[in-house]
Amino acid sequence: LVMNFVLGCNKKLSRHSNSYSSLFSKAYILCNHQRLGYRKFSNKSDESNKNTPIIKSWIENPIIPAAMRPYLYLSRADKQAGTLLLLWPCVWSVCLAAPMASIPDVVLLSKFAVGAIIMRGAGCTINDIWDRDFDKHVARTKCRPLASGVLTVPQALAFLSVQLSAGLAVLVTFNTNSIILGFMSMPLVVVYPLMKRFTYWPQLVLGLTFNWGALIGYTAVMGEISLFHTLPLYVAGVYWTLIYDTLYGYQDRKDDVAIGVKSTSLFFGDNPQGPLSIISLGLLGGLLATGINSGLTAPYYVGVGGMWLHVLWQIWTADLDDKENLWRRFNSNKYSGGLLALAIAAGHF
Repeated sequence: LVMNFVLGCNKKLSRHSNSYSSLFSKAYILCNHQRLGYRKFSNKSDESNKNTPIIKSWIENPIIPAAMRPYLYLSRADKQAGTLLLLWPCVWSVCLAAPMASIPDVVLLSKFAVGAIIMRGAGCTINDIWDRDFDKHVARTKCRPLASGVLTVPQALAFLSVQLSAGLAVLVTFNTNSIILGFMSMPLVVVYPLMKRFTYWPQLVLGLTFNWGALIGYTAVMGEISLFHTLPLYVAGVYWTLIYDTLYGYQDRKDDVAIGVKSTSLFFGDNPQGPLSIISLGLLGGLLATGINSGLTAPYYVGVGGMWLHVLWQIWTADLDDKENLWRRFNSNKYSGGLLALAIAAGHF
């Protein structure tokens, strides 16, 4: 029903699904010849297909209608590392609010998981709408549905309305203060993609956005906002995001310079290890303050030490000219975020 609604926004494509599938295929075939990462969507079994790089994505499964695939790619449905990075601050906060000697609310955690999937996808859609003209000139992003012309802006806006409606449906199941905090995050979600046009610190704004769940989770459990407990955790999360996304951004530096956008990767230059290590002290300080303010036990601090060492490992072993190396370090944060969640839960015993 959702996809019928979105596709109904373009009657011509709805009446000519075969033409749509052909357009989708041709765009991704072109991208496939330019970079690794997208499969040639063709039923022809000729010699050229044997040498076609193929990415293993469930979106490419034949049971997925071709008309749905660009919307799934638009929301990064096959790349859920970002969803976990959005989810973990929510989980940390819910675990933090649990009574001592008890486990966190599983039902509440499930709601946050669903919300993270939806809102991370919505954030990707907003990002691609704003950046569609820039993305055309960046090797990593030029195959995205809007940048490649597979989807139009009206189609993306229609899809975004569905995503935001689904996110709202989850949000309204929380208490009033949590709902208010949820709405307060939306300006950050909308303006983050614009920050690279004006400041070298868009990763800081991303950190403020992605870790907002650290404020909401505790409030969803307790019914009231407590900055004493959640603000140090939120600040630590902001530093965490600033570090991992700065390293991740090094793969786009040449393209960013060419199109005139800014990032902390450009700001720190060829030697980011020192500045990022100093920033990691802010992460460590925020996590230590979180444990002290909430009276957490020794296992929490062991987990904090492990997470901090992992951050330092990323900083000092990242090969700034190796995209695969940078991706592996970025992707590894989905595990260190989980480590911190376990540490907070264990710190209640």
